Amino acid sequence: MATVAAEKATPTDRIFNFGPGPAVLPEPVLEEAQRDLMSLPGVGMSVLEISHRSKTFEEILDGAIADIRRLASVPPNYHILFLGGGASLQFSMVPMNLLDPDRSADYVVTGSWSKKAVKEAQKVGTVSIAATTEDENFTSIPEQSELRLDPEASYVHITTNNTIYGTEWHREPNVGMVPLVADASSDVFSRPVDVSKYGLLYAGAQKNLGPAGVTLVILREDLLARRPLPPKGLPTMLDYNTHAQNKSLYNTPPVFAVYILRLVVKWMLEEGGLEAIGRRNAEKAEILYDALESSGGFYRPHARPDSRSNMNVTFRLPSEDLVKQFVAEAGKHGLSGLKGHRSVGGIRASIYNAFPKKGVEALVSFMEEFAKKNG
Repeated sequence: MATVAAEKATPTDRIFNFGPGPAVLPEPVLEEAQRDLMSLPGVGMSVLEISHRSKTFEEILDGAIADIRRLASVPPNYHILFLGGGASLQFSMVPMNLLDPDRSADYVVTGSWSKKAVKEAQKVGTVSIAATTEDENFTSIPEQSELRLDPEASYVHITTNNTIYGTEWHREPNVGMVPLVADASSDVFSRPVDVSKYGLLYAGAQKNLGPAGVTLVILREDLLARRPLPPKGLPTMLDYNTHAQNKSLYNTPPVFAVYILRLVVKWMLEEGGLEAIGRRNAEKAEILYDALESSGGFYRPHARPDSRSNMNVTFRLPSEDLVKQFVAEAGKHGLSGLKGHRSVGGIRASIYNAFPKKGVEALVSFMEEFAKKNG
C-alpha cells in the first residue's frame, strides 16, 4: 500500500484509509472482486447480474454461512441471516421481535449509537437504562458492579464498540439467564468471540465484514418463538421468522455485498482465524496508544485505558486549530479519514481488521514529526 498524497493519487494508488466506515477492505478481496467482476468463473456474467435464485448465488450464500460458522464457531442452534437496513433497522427489529409487552428491556448506554437504539426501542415498549456513562462523556465502559439488571427483562442490549468515542467492551457482561443482544457493528470478528453468550448479535458489514448494504444477524433459534406481537402481527419484513424460514431470500438480498462479505470471511480464515486477527488488532492498537502516551500530553486520548477500543482510537490535540492542521497535513502524507466525529471533535483513527500495521506505523511517524514542529 503506497503512502501517497490523497490529492495526487492516481486511480491505482492506495492511501491509508483511517475512515470509520465504509472502511478499508483487504486488498486480496478487492483484487479477486475486480478480477471476477466482469464474469464469475464458469458463469459468464457478473456477480452484479446473477439472480439471487440462481445456483451460483446459492453457493455464495451457503459458503458465506458455512465460513462464518467455522470462523466464529457459531453453534448449530443459531441462524445466520443477511438483512438490509443496517444496524439502524435492528434498533427497531430487536424490540419488535423480542420485547415482551409485559416486561422491559435493559439497555446499557455507552455512546451515540446505543442512545439511538434506546430511542427506537422506546417506541415499541418499556426500556430501562441499566447503566450509562454519558455523564463522563462516554470515556469508559461500565463495570459489572455498575449494571442495574432486571432478572426478568426480555433482553439486555449493549453496543460492543463505540466508533465515535473510542471505547469497547473487552468482555461480555454477566446477564444471567436473560438473552444478551449486541450491536457489534464496529468490532465484529475483530477477536475471538463466544457466540453462545449471546441471544442475538448483529452488525452492519461496512467496517469489518464488507461493503455497506448488508447486515449480519446471528440469532439463537429459541428466540424466534418470542412473539411480543401487536394485535395483527409484525410486518412481514420486520419479523426474524420471515428471514430465518426463507434463508435470507424472502426478498432480493444485497447480492454483491454478500459476495464481498464471503470473500472477506474467507480472507480472515486464510489469515489464521479470529485468534490471529485479534492478536494483530491488539498489536496495531498498542503501537498507536503507546505513541499517544509517550507524547508528553500533546496528544490526549479520550477513553480511559481500561475501556479503550482496538478499532477506533480517539484523541485530542492542544487546540482545534491544531486538529485542523493535523488533518490537512496528514492528508498530504496519504493518511485519510482522521477527522473526529462532529459531536466529539479531535482525531479518530479507525484501524479495523483489514487496516495494515504499516499504516499505523506511518501515522505514528507523522504524529511524532507533527508534535516536534507544533509542541
